[in-house]
Amino acid sequence: SRAAAPQGPPIYVDLAYLPGSWSARTVDEEFFRRVRSLCYVVSGDDHLKEGVLRPLLDALLAGKHQWGTDTQVTLIPTFDSLVMHEWYQETHERQQELGITVLGSNSTVAMQDETFPACKVEF
Repeated sequence: SRAAAPQGPPIYVDLAYLPGSWSARTVDEEFFRRVRSLCYVVSGDDHLKEGVLRPLLDALLAGKHQWGTDTQVTLIPTFDSLVMHEWYQETHERQQELGITVLGSNSTVAMQDETFPACKVEF
């Protein structure tokens, strides 16, 4: 079980990386109420992440709902996932209501004989 986090004002950041693997289980609605970011990066393309991805994404919607502002948020997944696609389709209207944009990218970067997907984020 987790200890209750001390109450306090929200923390505002430009970019936040969400934990991967089993650590993603610690990211809940309260996390998104307290850590308010313009961009959240969802990384960790592994089998463990798939099991906790949907609750994490639902927590983003619930936490963002509590902000009470019109702040736009960008969600940046770094991997392709069936869970992410299903969540995107099922909650697209809610995402729009809350000002959440999921940034997909068809861009690739080639570096040292390796090619991988990439996106550019500017502030």
